[in-house]
Amino acid sequence: MINNKIIKRSEIIEKKSKFLGFSFYLKEEDKVKEIIAELKKEYKDAQHIVYAYRINNKEKFYNDKEPVQTAGQPILYLLQKKEIDNTLIVIIRYFGGHKLGRGGLIRAYTKTAQEALY
Repeated sequence: MINNKIIKRSEIIEKKSKFLGFSFYLKEEDKVKEIIAELKKEYKDAQHIVYAYRINNKEKFYNDKEPVQTAGQPILYLLQKKEIDNTLIVIIRYFGGHKLGRGGLIRAYTKTAQEALY
């Protein structure tokens, strides 16, 4: 059901943590909640579902209990830097048992987001 809306999907493994990235082209902000709800159902065993979007000049990010400035904010920064609008990026993380640290989280979320875009 959700696959029809996905622009691109990515996957990276970092110290046994799996990061799944999805990008969506959206013109309406109210579709974000619907997509997030569908992903939460599909990936209910994931530890974190992080996202950021820029839609019609509105911006938002969500860290889903990841440390401040390590997850959603770097994704939003990528969208801003590349001047990408009408896009939602969602990253699902399965914790692999090893802490990545702040820098490791930022790099992993940014890399997954980049690969989901291009």
